[in-house]
Amino acid sequence: MDTSPALLLLLTLGFCCPGIYGQSLQIKVTSPRDISQLQVGQRLQLECHTEKDSGTSWIRRDNRGTLHFIVFISSTSRITFRNQETATRFEASKSSKIYYLAVKSFTPQDEGSYFCVMNFNQMLYFSPGQPAFLPATTVAPTTCQPTTKGGTTEDPNLKTPDPERRMQEDLNFFCHIFIWVPLAAACALLLMALVITLVLCRQTRRRRCRCKRPANGKPPVKPRTPN
Repeated sequence: MDTSPALLLLLTLGFCCPGIYGQSLQIKVTSPRDISQLQVGQRLQLECHTEKDSGTSWIRRDNRGTLHFIVFISSTSRITFRNQETATRFEASKSSKIYYLAVKSFTPQDEGSYFCVMNFNQMLYFSPGQPAFLPATTVAPTTCQPTTKGGTTEDPNLKTPDPERRMQEDLNFFCHIFIWVPLAAACALLLMALVITLVLCRQTRRRRCRCKRPANGKPPVKPRTPN
């Protein structure tokens, strides 16, 4: 898999799960004019229009539903690619609240749906996906006849994973992990603080004065000597 740990970190920044499914970002294709006529070796240019200027990341989802982190563009136009190989295949830039991504020379390896992702106020926003496929691979799906195995009929479509469902399950998985892990850590810290407090209290009680007191509760008085 070509999945980057940076992508996993990016997805886990969305601590509030409802924000993951927000769509306040919009993608526009500037080249080619007809995305359905995309050719090998052609330059693909995408624009991500945002309402807030807080940095944006570009990711790609391939035909198998796997997410691939491409680049992060900060609000100050600082660009961080996944690795050096990615930097040679893509170009990224920023102007005002528009974030640009360009595939220098499109190949079958670059096929998939492109998303821009923004983390704002502890909420992760995804844009609608922009499909980018070569015309030779965008043929209409053929109808497969059910196969018979061991006297039973099997539908191959039942074994085909749904990319949308897989993506949603992955996001929910990351969301649950990074909500419950900090919560469990906080509970552990509170428990440790409680144990330390109890130990200190017991030590303080032991250090108190253990002098014997008279039975009547009054301090002894020194007898006076007669003149």
